[in-house]
Amino acid sequence: MPSLEVVNFNVVCATLGGFITLFGLVSYLLKEKFYLSEALISLIAGLIFSPHATNLIKPLEFAAGSEANLNTITLYFTRLVLGVQLVLAGVQLPSKYLYKEWKSLALLLGPGMTGMWICTSLLVWALVPNLTFLHALAVGASVTPTDPVLSNSIVKGKFADKNVPKELQKIIIAESGANDGLGYPFLFLPLYLIKYVGDGGIGQTGGAAKAMGYWFGETWGYTILLSVVYGAVVGYLAKELLHWAEERRYVDRESFLVFAITLALFITGTVGMIGSDDVLACFIAGNAFTWDDWFRLETLDDSLQPTIDMLLNVAVFMWFGAVCPWYIFAHNNVIPIYRLIPLGLLILLLRRLPIVFLLHKKIPQIEELRQTLFVGFFGPIGVSAIFYLYVSLDFLDQITFEGQMRGDVSTLAEVMTVVIWFLAICSIVVHGLSVPLGKFGVWLPRTISNAVSTERESYEPNTPIHLSEHATTEHTTNRLPNPRSASRSDETSFSRHLFGIKRLGNLRRSSPAEEGYVLPGPRKESISAPRDARVIGRPMDHPSPLPVSPASGSPQLSMAPSRPMSPRLPPAFTRSGSPQRSVSSSVTSSPLQSGTKTPLPGAAPVMGRSIRFPDETEEPVEVTAQYSQARDNPRKTE
Repeated sequence: MPSLEVVNFNVVCATLGGFITLFGLVSYLLKEKFYLSEALISLIAGLIFSPHATNLIKPLEFAAGSEANLNTITLYFTRLVLGVQLVLAGVQLPSKYLYKEWKSLALLLGPGMTGMWICTSLLVWALVPNLTFLHALAVGASVTPTDPVLSNSIVKGKFADKNVPKELQKIIIAESGANDGLGYPFLFLPLYLIKYVGDGGIGQTGGAAKAMGYWFGETWGYTILLSVVYGAVVGYLAKELLHWAEERRYVDRESFLVFAITLALFITGTVGMIGSDDVLACFIAGNAFTWDDWFRLETLDDSLQPTIDMLLNVAVFMWFGAVCPWYIFAHNNVIPIYRLIPLGLLILLLRRLPIVFLLHKKIPQIEELRQTLFVGFFGPIGVSAIFYLYVSLDFLDQITFEGQMRGDVSTLAEVMTVVIWFLAICSIVVHGLSVPLGKFGVWLPRTISNAVSTERESYEPNTPIHLSEHATTEHTTNRLPNPRSASRSDETSFSRHLFGIKRLGNLRRSSPAEEGYVLPGPRKESISAPRDARVIGRPMDHPSPLPVSPASGSPQLSMAPSRPMSPRLPPAFTRSGSPQRSVSSSVTSSPLQSGTKTPLPGAAPVMGRSIRFPDETEEPVEVTAQYSQARDNPRKTE
């Protein structure tokens, strides 16, 4: 008998698949029109599906009811996402980018990360009660690296293409990829000191000397240097192997495209097994893999890597929304909510901006103050901070005394959980809403101002509607001439109908040499020929319908035709093939220079006769037989 199988696996598949499907239907609208990041949308969706709301996703049940298992799942999930993201970030950079831009990267990764670490630690130390500065250094080190996942959402898309220069995008990607792996030295310096020096070093032996020995030997030597060498060697070998296989046609297109992602999985697993820095190794391997720019250019227009990137982003931020300890933000024993909120805002404002402002003149990619503010503000805290949080918790669990976690370490673990999770949520929300709120803040006052100014100018009581600055085409083109007005001539009415004049106050006068079509007679000074005039045309054997007022001494009205009314005469060809213009001796200058009006194109002149319009007063242009023959057969030579 059929029965319902409402188990966690089915519910998670239905929830995740349904959300991504519905999100995909409006993804372009949300990301490219409203400038909302998929990280923020996925975080909100994860909160809605979490036990705090609809209870469709039950993370604690996935971990068999163990908080430690849940922390381990979150740690490994963030490792996987960072590994793939950092290989893709390394692949995105041009050939030999780390070598070419090492000075800018050295400033951002050396003084830049150190300044961010100190500023964040000082703020944490000032606002978290009863916290030592050594503990604050551990908290600050976890949020020092900028998140590559959230950075990609800032330097990609419609907003970035319009507002962020390409070179600035590249340096942000390179910095966010490199400083994720380089967060280990900043984190483990205070952690080793806490273990061997904090609380009198109770339960541990060796003191500060042992702590510094571990920091230099294990952190810098085994974790950082080994991961750099391993990533460079594996990335280079992978590039050469793929070259070899592609030249011999051994690899198909699908395997070629997915090669970088499988490389990320391989490095994450192998470096994790030897206990080194898999995050930094993935980024270095991605750069070495595209050192000659071959793979990047081959996959430049491919959409597989961005698709995998999007799926991982949506999944990990939905998981964050479900596992985030939302309740403890307001109910904890380490920091009250009225201190936690200012701490989050101050860290987002002051964590990165001061040091970037001090260094921006030495970084050529940052060219102006506006870009300095952008780079200083958009240093997001996200997946990498959660990764370092659970790395720290795993390390702190090993600091015990008499079989239990040491007292100061237990307090530090709670502080780190509350503060780092809150800072990550603040960064996802604030940085995710900064662009749309900024766009809305610029658009709304401008729209209101335009609407108010338009309304005021449209209802000026003493301005005739056909002379108004905002007069519409209906008001002008459909307005019939007033026969009772003696001062308004038919010339004005006809010109309005002929050209569809929309803004009569902005028309300009044109000289005969500029337009080549001069109407005789006076002209009203208030109306001149428009810039985009389009003459309907008239038969050549009829006079102009515009009346002439010879009594007026004002300049003539110049109208611009849609096609040139006086084209240049085609050249006649001599026996030697050189062009030679031949007109009668009565005309010593071109029609444009003399002000003479020539016939419309399409009306062929009669050979050997003068052509004159009925309203002409200037000398006619006499077309000779030689000109007519050259016109009919322009390529024929005598």
